[in-house]
Parts: sequence; structure tokens; C-alpha cells
Amino acid sequence: MTLQNQTIRIVSTALLAWWQAGCAQTAGRSHSTPLVVPASIGAPEGAKVAARFHAVGAQVYVCGAVTPSPGAPPTYAWTLKSPDATLQDESGAAVGMHGAGPSWTSKDGSSVTGEKVAQANAPDAEAIPWLLVRTTATSGQGVFSKVTYIQRVHTKGGKAPAAGCDAGTVGTEYRADYSADYYFYELGAQATP
Repeated sequence: MTLQNQTIRIVSTALLAWWQAGCAQTAGRSHSTPLVVPASIGAPEGAKVAARFHAVGAQVYVCGAVTPSPGAPPTYAWTLKSPDATLQDESGAAVGMHGAGPSWTSKDGSSVTGEKVAQANAPDAEAIPWLLVRTTATSGQGVFSKVTYIQRVHTKGGKAPAAGCDAGTVGTEYRADYSADYYFYELGAQATP
């Protein structure tokens, strides 16, 4: 083997080791690394990630009449009824549910409900927006008991249909398959919302 080939082999091996170490480090930082999101849905200063779960399920929409002003003829639109998704941990095991409220319930008995405070368009135009949700209530002792904010990011799918809601389909439900990552934050003792 020539000196040049030996040098290339050593450099290639070193680069491969460096790249693998970086990938392993990135994979292990999912809960502690700050999430890069639009400023409008950023977690408050001092908030720490308490949990991250992947949701797989559907956004459930219902067709209904919308009256823009008194006396005006109704128009029809799909409106969100509720999410219906399973929360999964990093191994893909089911650890809870995401439903109406919006609410998140863990198998450990804890739950959190919230209200949307901000949203940002998803990078994928076919996906539902990314959100920042502030906690309105928690219950139980467990992973969700001290959650103060939730982010919905990395969304896929979940949008209401563009058509198909009219006077003849009022009350019809439509389930739009979706997935997303949810980051659950707790504020530290010294942090302010």
C-alpha cells in the first residue's frame, strides 16, 4: 500500500468515526437540545423540556354551517372537532393519548390540557401548523403533572379537506391522518412565563 493510499484510509476512518460520533450525540440529545422553531412559537425563557412524544393518528373534522353575520345565508366549512392520536416514546411504544381539549394523557395517570397561544406555518404546505400551547390544567402525578407549555412540531398531514362540505353533508366527520412531535415544557423555579 502506498503512503498516499494509507493517508487516505486513515483520514477516511477518522472522518467516519467523527461523523458517527456526531450522529450518536445528536440522537441522544432529543430532550435536552433546544428545538429550533419560529420565534412566534418558541418556549418561554427558562422552560426545560420534560418530555417529547411522537403522535400518530388523525385530526377529526366535522362539516358544519357557518353564518358570517345575522341574516346572511350560511356557508359551510370543515371545523376541527378533536385530535385522536396515540403518543409514542422513542422506541415506538404507546405511552398515552392525545384528544379533545386539546389534552394529552399519559399511561402513568397524569394529564394536561391547554389552549393555543401561537402558531406558525409548517415547512410542509400539506401539513397542519406548528403550535405553542399554554397549559390550562394538569392532573395526576407523572410526566404531565408540571407541564406549562407544549409545542407541536414536525407535522405531517392532518389538514381538513378543501371541498366536500355543503348543506347535504352537514354533520359528516372526516379523519385526516397526521403525525407530529410534541415537546412538553416545565418552567424552572426561577423562571417567569
